[in-house]
Amino acid sequence: MNLHEYQAKEIFARYGIAVPQGSLATSPEQARAVAKSLGGERFVVKAQVHAGGRGKVGGVKLVTGVDAVEDAAKGMIGQRLVTKQTGAEGLPINSVWVERPSNIARELYVSALVDRTEEKIVFMASAEGGMDIEEVAEHSPEKIKSIHVHPAAGLQPFQARQLGFFMGLDKDQVAQFTQALLGVYRIVNELDASQVEINPLIVTAEGQIMALDAKLNFDANALYRQKAIAEMRDPSQEDEREREASKYDLNYVTLEGTIGCMVNGAGLAMATMDIVKLHGGQPANFLDVGGGTTAEKVTEAFKLITKSEDVKAIFINIFGGIVRCDLIAEGIIQACRQTGLKLPVVARLQGTNMEKGREMLESSGLKITPVSDLTEAAKTVVALANG
Repeated sequence: MNLHEYQAKEIFARYGIAVPQGSLATSPEQARAVAKSLGGERFVVKAQVHAGGRGKVGGVKLVTGVDAVEDAAKGMIGQRLVTKQTGAEGLPINSVWVERPSNIARELYVSALVDRTEEKIVFMASAEGGMDIEEVAEHSPEKIKSIHVHPAAGLQPFQARQLGFFMGLDKDQVAQFTQALLGVYRIVNELDASQVEINPLIVTAEGQIMALDAKLNFDANALYRQKAIAEMRDPSQEDEREREASKYDLNYVTLEGTIGCMVNGAGLAMATMDIVKLHGGQPANFLDVGGGTTAEKVTEAFKLITKSEDVKAIFINIFGGIVRCDLIAEGIIQACRQTGLKLPVVARLQGTNMEKGREMLESSGLKITPVSDLTEAAKTVVALANG
């Protein structure tokens, strides 16, 4: 689960990480009032959406005067912001963050995330802040330094100092940076954050270390014990189908292809999408219905898949271990009839009672093609999707 910049900065401030002075506004008039309360002549107006690259498409504006703040907010609130991370539809701007500009001397990068391979927290730092860290990693990997933190020991001050001196900070700045990094580690540890990114982390002309931007991502599986974080969720920033899927414990991710996929098991779902692409098709989604699949889940899965007008065929790939294939077949038939499905369906059922399941699909009278071989099934659904 992601948070808005303003929410992340509120959390940063609680954990001793310095942030610029600012406030949230949900209307142009409120933005003007915020600017007046902040004082001064120059202000930064930032669109609050769950996406990076805002400044490149007009989502961050440096303006002079309260009238300009109101005009900037008027041009953002109620609109949709399209960046390279949002897709063509963009994300709705429901609020803006108004803050006083900072006197920037240097821009740095720092992040912390869970390294599941190492079973540790990894901190990454670079003196090349304000840029896409992916570009830095690709073209100048030597400009990024990483350290791994064992959860039993926690982040040690000497590790933070290593990163600080690597980025060329002086003694006083390293001390500030160390306190900020210890705050980041506490956020990861206490709030179940899976990623904390500050880009840029700035050094002001006065020598102060400050988080100019903030990105926080939380482990959705831990939200049951992070009630305050869960309440900060903004559904308007999430894909409608992904949000609907979560109600039924379906793991769904929207993609841009024409073949809707419904599979039980994340690994099998990845393999299914791979073989579809191998034979010239493009998956329209990732959809894992889980091991304990029910007829209700299958019906809801069909509804999610068919909400996309781009879907031309559906590929069902089920391994009947925990659940029986005949029950899955019953759910598929029920779902097709309830939704009035007219798209062709290719179903591959393997495992417990698979023969009975295939017989049920064949005799249903619906546009369902049972196929036992995975390669043949992939080729068949690609051909159907291509008309």
